[in-house]
This record gives sequence, structure tokens and C-alpha cells, in this order.
Amino acid sequence: MPDSSRPQVAYACSLEAQSLIGRFLQHPPVGFDARLSDQGLPYFFTPFDLLTTADDAFVKRVRGWPGYRFWNRWLRIDSCFVGTTVSEYSPLPQGVAPEDLAQWLQHECAPQRKLTIVKDVPCNSPLLSEADNRYAQALIDDCARRGFISLEGQALAYVPINFTTIDEYLARLSHSRRRNIRRKLRSREALRVEILDTGDARFNDEAWLAHLYGLYRAVYDQSEIHFDLLTPEFFSSLLRDADSNGRVFCYWHCDELIGYNLCYVEGDKLLDKYIGLNYPQALEFNLYFVSWFVNLEYAVANGLKFYVAGWTDPQVKASLGADFTLTRHLVWIRNPLLRTLGKRLRHHFEGEGQWHQEKTE
Repeated sequence: MPDSSRPQVAYACSLEAQSLIGRFLQHPPVGFDARLSDQGLPYFFTPFDLLTTADDAFVKRVRGWPGYRFWNRWLRIDSCFVGTTVSEYSPLPQGVAPEDLAQWLQHECAPQRKLTIVKDVPCNSPLLSEADNRYAQALIDDCARRGFISLEGQALAYVPINFTTIDEYLARLSHSRRRNIRRKLRSREALRVEILDTGDARFNDEAWLAHLYGLYRAVYDQSEIHFDLLTPEFFSSLLRDADSNGRVFCYWHCDELIGYNLCYVEGDKLLDKYIGLNYPQALEFNLYFVSWFVNLEYAVANGLKFYVAGWTDPQVKASLGADFTLTRHLVWIRNPLLRTLGKRLRHHFEGEGQWHQEKTE
């Protein structure tokens, strides 16, 4: 019987193995209705608060409008998202021409919901092939011609592994940053780092799986944005998948698990996916910073070319020496009048591109 977690589709713009996308379809986040189109394109339906990605000033202004507490529920719209929340980019089926995919999005997908968002389409990403970047740009261009609103998306953090030691990497940072990082890294001396492959027999322990999930929930619960709550079943399926090239970096203090980091080796990249932290100990041991450099060391030791560090906390990752590559979101609002209004207000839902530009100047 074929494994339904591994869809037989060749994807453009996908850094991850097909199995991760398959697990998302099998065990979607809470409240998500995840589907796979006939072409092999993953998408999902879920309610979405329009203010989630708006800039702070605009959110404050809207919340100050008369009667906000009575009508704010209207801002939560049952929406369609094209892509997944477990992949860095929206995985696009290679066997479908960009213009055909854009036509399907406009005429078959978008009419199903009031709001449709094609999320995280890459823009000239150094992490992708030239062919993948051409495909993504062609999709952006064709969707824009059809009336989709093209918004600046998030900044994906990554580190090119063009150094051979951590000291060489740190030497590129400012003196004050080096001093601050070295101070935080002293706590590593009190930690034991254990690296387990996914599929290890220890992940058959239901109690330990529940503990690991609880540490993930601790991170999720303290986050400012609560969008995709992953399920225990999803995590169990990932940790028990021996064929996915997953690496679980476990950080122990004596016999206590302070936290862990689930990463994947894909080609020449180490993809940082999920972290679980035991608060407040993880903060006391500066585990976020320690894990960053453990991952870099692993990438160097294994001859990898990139460490891909994900979307969150761009300012912190910039201080740790990350580079960034931007994406675009393609937005379709079913109501023509609201679509026109959306184009006028689009700048309130962009911002990381401007932040990235300011950082590089």
C-alpha cells in the first residue's frame, strides 16, 4: 500500500522532502482543512484575522475606530491559503505551467473563499535553482496580470556556510556582538548535546513524545502570533519517520531536557524547523543562541552549504549574522470593490522588505 505521506509530485520551489508536505496533509494544524489539488498543489482552508500581518500603527488605528469590539469579528475571514505552513516556500508542481497554475488559482481555487493567499512565493532565492526562481517569477507575473495583489512577504533567514570554524564566522560580526554572543555561549559548557535521527527507537516512547510536544507548545503559547497550532499526531509522525533525514538536537542539563531542535538535512542544506523549550531553564541557559551555533557547527562538519533558519525573529537572527531572502504573497479578494480597496491599503501589510532594505544599507 503506497505511503500517502509522500505525494508523488515533483515540486518547484520546495526545500523540503515530500514527506514533510505529506505529513501536513495527513495531520494538518488545528482548525485547518488541508487538501491537495489534482495538479498536486497543497492548499488549506482556515479562518484568518486580517490584522495578523498588518503593521502596528495600522492595527492600533483600526482598534481605535468606533465600535471595534462589536464588529472586529468581521475581520476574521474564512480564507484559502495556497501552500503549507511547514514549508519555507509554497511548493509548486513542476508539471504544471505557471500560467496554467495561475488560471486554476483564479477560476477554480479563489472562488471558493472570500480571500485567497498564495503564500511565500520566492523572489530570486539563493537557496533555489535558476529554473525554480524562473517558475516563481513567472507565476508572480501572471497572477499580477490577472489582478492578484502582490505583497512583500516575509524575510527567510539563512547562513551560507562559507567558513570553516565558528571563530571565523564570529570574526565577521561587530566587536560588541561577538562579545555578547561569546558571553551567552558560556552556558553551553553546562549542557550535553545529543543528536538523534528521526526514527530512533526512543521516539516509540509515548510519554517522551508527549513531553516533547509539550515543549513545542510552550514556545507556541508564548509567541505573539497564533496561527498554525501543530498537533501531537503531526509531531509523532515526524519524529518516527526514519526516512526523512531528520536530526533532533537535544540539550540536557544533568538529566533534565532543557530543549530540543528538529532539523532536516536536504541536499546541501540544514533546515531548522521546530524548537521546543523548557522554560525558564532554556532562557537561563541561552538555548536559542547555543542551538544556533550547534547547528552551524553541524553544517560545517557535514559539508553542507546553507543553514536555513526560518521566518521568525528576523532582528535576532540578523544580530547572529544571518542573511535574508524575501518572498511575495499573491492575494485575491473575491469582492471587486474590496479588492480595489485592498490594493490601496497593501502597504499596511508589508514591512519586512523595508526592514531588510534598511538592514543592508
